[in-house]
Amino acid sequence: MLSLASYAQQDVLLSQYMFNNLLVNPAYAGSKRYASASLLYRNQWVKFDGAPKTFVATIHGPTRTRKVGLGLELAADKIGVTSRYDVYANYAYHMQLNKKLKLGLGLRGGISYFNSKLSQLVVWDKPDALFDPSSVSNILPNFGAGAYMYSNKFYMGLSVPELLSYDPSRPASFNIQNNIVPKQVRHYFFTMGGAIEINPDFVLRPAMLIKYSQNTPVEFDFNLNLLIKKVLWIGGAYRTGDAAVGMIELQATKQLRIGYAYDFTTSLLKNYSNGSHEIMIGYDFGYDIMKVKTPRYF
Repeated sequence: MLSLASYAQQDVLLSQYMFNNLLVNPAYAGSKRYASASLLYRNQWVKFDGAPKTFVATIHGPTRTRKVGLGLELAADKIGVTSRYDVYANYAYHMQLNKKLKLGLGLRGGISYFNSKLSQLVVWDKPDALFDPSSVSNILPNFGAGAYMYSNKFYMGLSVPELLSYDPSRPASFNIQNNIVPKQVRHYFFTMGGAIEINPDFVLRPAMLIKYSQNTPVEFDFNLNLLIKKVLWIGGAYRTGDAAVGMIELQATKQLRIGYAYDFTTSLLKNYSNGSHEIMIGYDFGYDIMKVKTPRYF
């Protein structure tokens, strides 16, 4: 008898998270003075058959009181024969801790739709008589929470984007078709970053992300970017056990940002792929944008 578990990529792996922390923390929603939207496409491990391809769209902004932020995330992630589609809403409440420091507390909730096209599997041996090469789909609801403390030149966040865990080893909790179910595990994220003004033309921005999930090593992402003349970000990152990253972002106008990142794979997969490409477009809305004299650091 054939028994399989379908594992979609758990939390979408993105190299440019530091330009939009909503990707990892719901408390980031509404932390800017204006509404902000972004589109991101990632092609991971180029030339590796069945490698992940990801598309993410986000929009968030403050309400009129500026104490409440709202956001929306749409994502599509494909790995192998399995596709995952996410729709999540974000809510955050922001409070002033002192003259410079604010704290946001956030919640997110939504659903993930998984679809596995088993007919696309390559079968080397004669198929089992019980194997049904049809499509299998599941819808899993989930919710998450986070905290985000920030000022104009510093931020620190802690989040769990998906608090519910789904384990295929406990089939009683699933509507199982052909013993094929998606698996979701809880991930913990800690982020921290700052902006150091060297002079009016140069700003250094270090950032860090720590990720933990059960039964996997703790993952560290160290990032350093330099802002040149308030127009161009150039930087790099190192993700333990995975990749070194080069990135660039152009502040094309006061409202439009265009970014690109390339991952140089450092794991054993480097022998089978040509790295990963990631493209991001960001746009800031609202009348207040024209009053901002420098690009938003976080």
